Amino acid sequence: MLRPETRTILPALAIILVGINLRPALASVSPLLDTIQHHTGLGDSSASLLTTLPVLLMGVCLLGTRKLFARITPDRAILASLALIAAACAARFLWPGAGSLLLTAVIAGIGIAIVQAVIPIVIRARSGDAASRMMGLYSTAIMGGAALASAATPLIAQDGHWAAGLGIWSIPALLGMAAWFIASRNSAPLTPADSALTVSAHPRAWLLMAFFGLGTAAYTLVLAWLPPYYTRMGWSESAAGAMLGIVTLAEVGAGILVSAVIGRFRDRRPALLVALMALLLGLLCLTLAPRGFHWPAIILSGLGIGALFPLSLILAMDHGRNAAETGVIISFVQGGGYILAAFMPFAAGIIRENMAGLAPAWGLMAGLTFIMVWMLHRFAPGQLLDASPGRQTRHSQRDRAQSPCR
Repeated sequence: MLRPETRTILPALAIILVGINLRPALASVSPLLDTIQHHTGLGDSSASLLTTLPVLLMGVCLLGTRKLFARITPDRAILASLALIAAACAARFLWPGAGSLLLTAVIAGIGIAIVQAVIPIVIRARSGDAASRMMGLYSTAIMGGAALASAATPLIAQDGHWAAGLGIWSIPALLGMAAWFIASRNSAPLTPADSALTVSAHPRAWLLMAFFGLGTAAYTLVLAWLPPYYTRMGWSESAAGAMLGIVTLAEVGAGILVSAVIGRFRDRRPALLVALMALLLGLLCLTLAPRGFHWPAIILSGLGIGALFPLSLILAMDHGRNAAETGVIISFVQGGGYILAAFMPFAAGIIRENMAGLAPAWGLMAGLTFIMVWMLHRFAPGQLLDASPGRQTRHSQRDRAQSPCR
């Protein structure tokens, strides 16, 4: 029988290990993209699908998770999803090639999507008043996994072993499965839950989805194209991968800060504005002076993206009364948001293939950041999405007391 302190630490550790596995299937590709294109014959627009397809599938699957939860428990869904991620990464090592890479991008995207739909429900149900901090920890783990993959993959792939650099990420997925299996056996069981909430009837839900999607578009753009942007300038794959690792380390730092302090602030807008300003400055550096200002570019972009991701999820969580409503809202916001975000790396691939470089893509994302700043005034605190279509209500005193994001 586990001791009480172990029962407290084990779920948090399992959430961290699961989160770490949600980006290596994507982040391991971009540092090796030039090498992958050389060995497989993929063009820029086709190569962009290695990021676009998983993100698009993540969105599509997230929108369909409501039916999934009626048939399988959240804990089993997470275990099955990690198995898909592990299988996709292993297949990239065993059968390297253009077709295999595209197929495994789809498989990994489905696995990632299901985890990202389920985890907020688990956190809301099991973490109580610590839900916002646990969500920040989970979001930070996701970015930490991207940092690890982007920095380590080029080192593993040296001397032509690019397939090994992609396939090795099946090992952390297996470790995540083991950790979640142990933690779930020692936690209160969760049964599939549903809600009468019809999210699509609320204009505010669509605004939350658009906000999350535009912020995630910046993340997918950096994830897919930052290393190739600099390798075309003459940087080595290791140096460009390390640059992406530094970006994601900045994201991790911002995520940790958000996790530590966000519970003290009921109004999320000031923190969101700071994050958007950092992102905007970083994108302008990438657009106008990528050589001379590469350090400010990557650090500011990383800090902005790293704070935006957990803040956007916490903002969406604020609109649900309970775990079931939170799951419905998060699935809708992430589902539509990832579909929107998936087009950014694909558009950047077309821009790179038909223009002089990627500077116009960074400029486009900077313009979209201005739109996000304009959206902020709509996110005043204290509102819930009501189960009745077209209605939106303020927190009652009881709702505020029960809300995990205070």
